[in-house]
This record gives sequence, structure tokens and C-alpha cells, in this order.
Amino acid sequence: MMANLAVLSFVIVAVGTAQGLSVRDFPEVNDRPIIGVIAQASEGARAKFGKTYIPASYVKYLESAGARVVPIRVNLTTAEYTKLFNSLNGVLYPGGGVDMFTSGYAKSAKIFYDLALKAFDEGDYFPVWGTCMGFEQLTALTSDRNVLTTCKGTGNKSYKLNFSKDYKSSRMFGKVPVDILTDMATLPLTPNFHEYCLTPQNFTDDAKLKSFYKILSTNTDDDDMEFVSSMEAIKYPVYGVQWHPEKNNFEFGSLLKITHSDAATRVSQAMANFLVSEARKSAHKFPTPAEEVAALIYNYAPVYTGNVTISDQTYFID
Repeated sequence: MMANLAVLSFVIVAVGTAQGLSVRDFPEVNDRPIIGVIAQASEGARAKFGKTYIPASYVKYLESAGARVVPIRVNLTTAEYTKLFNSLNGVLYPGGGVDMFTSGYAKSAKIFYDLALKAFDEGDYFPVWGTCMGFEQLTALTSDRNVLTTCKGTGNKSYKLNFSKDYKSSRMFGKVPVDILTDMATLPLTPNFHEYCLTPQNFTDDAKLKSFYKILSTNTDDDDMEFVSSMEAIKYPVYGVQWHPEKNNFEFGSLLKITHSDAATRVSQAMANFLVSEARKSAHKFPTPAEEVAALIYNYAPVYTGNVTISDQTYFID
């Protein structure tokens, strides 16, 4: 019986290959994914708590979909980042406010971006996700320059998404339930907290961006300037959203114009589910259980910062 099962498995894979598929289409599922979140330098009110930080909402967001989190320190060596890359199953570039070219955040983001693309070309799956500043960081990594424009009225506002024509065939939105997609297209459920935008014109005018990504959704700021709000790489598992899917479920500051409705929380969960499902396609793992435990976010305690920042809780890493 076991021999027959082995033969059957071989036939299935062989037929798939004959039809033009590859091993990558039959990934071994990793049901214990660990995603790295890049820290950034603490400034202003955060500085008194620690040198670098990660908003706790990103950690909760990933955990809500079945992933664990490892904080990625800034200013590690290339060897240390490479070891982390080989241990993690994906990386998230969070929102914030640091330089896209000179900061420790930017330097570590570039190392993971380069490693992820190289790995994919060699048959190894490793998703990269950018939120808000992380979205902007992805544009800089791909284009090698600043392609952003200042926008107005996007610092504390939720939008409905203006989906592109072929968004349903995208990886990011392709498996999201239709009723959630309908809510995203008709209700203001995507929180925005940014002052810079990527316009469709700037996207189209940059050959590197245009050949690497496809636009999945846009929005319009208070000056009627259209900007890209969601995109994914054509070939690689690289994703960017200018909005904050983690905030609907985990940020409750009284000054924040964020809806916590049933529809809004389902949007947040759908995006978390997608990213973690991508991470499950990665077979990377830590060399030893002890190293895994030592790296996890569980070694840190979140601090209440809702009285001094827009994040209710924050992890301080250094």
C-alpha cells in the first residue's frame, strides 16, 4: 500500500511537470511559519524607551494568522542577516519614518530583498511584504531612486480601494472572499498614514518599476492626485500596500480615524491570512530549536505607548 501511494505521488508530480508546472507549484506546507519584522531607529517620544522599535500591531497581526515573529535588528552584519534569512519564512517592512536609502532599516531591507529575489530564481520561496513606509521602501529598492511625490490629506484617513481591472487574478486578492473584496471596493476600510505617494504616472515612467510590479489598486488624495495603494511583483513574491491592514484590528487611539467594524476587521484578517499563507511556502528554519526560541519576539515585552505615539503598544528591541 505504501509503495502504491509513493507511485501515485510520483505520477501526480510528473503529470504536473508535463503540463508546464514546476516543483514550486507543489510546495511542502510549513505550518509553523516565522516572519521577520524589521525594526527602525526610535525618535521623539519613543527614544526614551529604547534605541529601536516595532509597533506591536504588526506582531499581533501576523500572530492572528498563525505565524510567529522575530524582530530584525538594524545594523547587523551581512552574515548575520543572511543567517536570519535562511532561518525565517518571510519578512515584513513596517510603516514608520526613516530614510529610504541611508537608514539601518533601509540597509537591512535591501539585504533581505536581494536575498529573496536570488533565492526565488534558484527555486526557493521567500515572501517580502511592505506596509506604508515599507511600500515606499520597495519602490526605492526596485527603482534605485526616489520616485515618490508629496500628497495631501493621507495622514489619517481611510479609503475604499479603486481596484485595477485584473485584481481578481492577483495573488494578493485572488483568494480573498468576494464579499470582503466588495466591502473593500465600496467602504472606507483601508487606513492611510503617509505623506508621500507613488503616482501611476511615476510608476509608468520608471522602467524598473513597470517591469517588476503590477498595480492592483489606487486611491485619490485631497488634491485629486491619484496614487498607487496596492501592488505586487509580476514574477516574485514581493508585495506592497500604502495602507495599513494591521491597524483595523489592533490600533485604537482616540485620535485615529480607523474603523473597527466587522467589515474592517475582516479585511485585516484576510490580508494577514494571505501573507502568512505565503510564508507557509518557505521551508527555511533555524539551525537549532534553541536558536529559534532565542530569536522570537516572546523574549520582549510590549510597552504601552498610546499616550505618546499612534501605536497603542510598542516593542523596543535594543
